Amino acid sequence: MRVLDMGAGGGYSTELLARAVGSSGTVYAQDSQAVSPRATERFDERAKTSAMRNVVRVLRDYDDPVPPGVRDLDLITFFFAYHDTAFMSVDRARMNRGLFEALKPGGVLVVADHSAQAGAGTSVAKSLHRIEEATLRREVEAAGFRLAAEADFLRHREDPRDSIVFRPKVPVDEFVLKFVRP
Repeated sequence: MRVLDMGAGGGYSTELLARAVGSSGTVYAQDSQAVSPRATERFDERAKTSAMRNVVRVLRDYDDPVPPGVRDLDLITFFFAYHDTAFMSVDRARMNRGLFEALKPGGVLVVADHSAQAGAGTSVAKSLHRIEEATLRREVEAAGFRLAAEADFLRHREDPRDSIVFRPKVPVDEFVLKFVRP
């Protein structure tokens, strides 16, 4: 199995994916050159573990996140970082087309992020680190993806979605969407 982990940061989800695909799989851990030094330190420390032997670190801009020659991926994950692309001046349409093209037919894109209030779009992406689910869904589907499933295990409807996710008064409402390349 071949996987791309978008916005890998400190490598937590990358390590989980590497353990899941095993020694015969490959996980590409993408981050932009603007990744924080703290996240880089955490990733580098984690990379020393045996679980990360099958991980390839990819430092590429979000506009063009997939390394040349990497195609027919089985899975792409984008956990709690899609909203960041909204305030980083990323061409998200280009990014999403690149992700679509990198997946094999039937390949899966799983996106999880922090919910913004209805109508917020990307306006609170930097201030609250949230994105409106409908906006994200429209952007991803515009690249050719088809929504295959939604999960509610991270939903917290009691969250008014009006505060920064790092200091919540109540658990943060988060969405998980599974898209497929037809």
